Amino acid sequence: MRYVAIVTRLFAGIVLIAAATSFAAEPVKTNSMGLSKTSVFATPTPKAYHEKGGMPGSNKVLPRAYSGAPPQISHSISDFLPITVQSNMCVACHNQPAQWGQKREQGMATPIPPSHYTDQRNPQGKVGEQLVGARYNCNQCHVSQTDAPALVKNTFSGGRVR
Repeated sequence: MRYVAIVTRLFAGIVLIAAATSFAAEPVKTNSMGLSKTSVFATPTPKAYHEKGGMPGSNKVLPRAYSGAPPQISHSISDFLPITVQSNMCVACHNQPAQWGQKREQGMATPIPPSHYTDQRNPQGKVGEQLVGARYNCNQCHVSQTDAPALVKNTFSGGRVR
């Protein structure tokens, strides 16, 4: 008797699954899955964009998107690449801890912030005298200003700061 009840429940479950799958929604089309609106199997070539070049200090510093956001690089960096531990031209101008908290004049380099001198592994929160070795790769967080259009409409307002 118990065996019949198990088989009946199993059969009812199979029938229910078969009925549910027959009423399933249409499959998603491959050209409506991503931002590019092309087939996911296509390899689209993105539009070229150009760095808003110029010498350091010549371009406007853009406001940050939100508090704590890394600032965009306001000058060309093509001559400074690649940035490595042995060759980091950013440090030549921006390694100015004496400028922390000081008012910046037009064209002055933004000093590297205290967070980049703080080793989060040991002792917590202690600002050191030298740039932490893990912070040499500047363009991991900081990007150059470009003429690239936004990929999607953006209405984010995170309390812009400067």
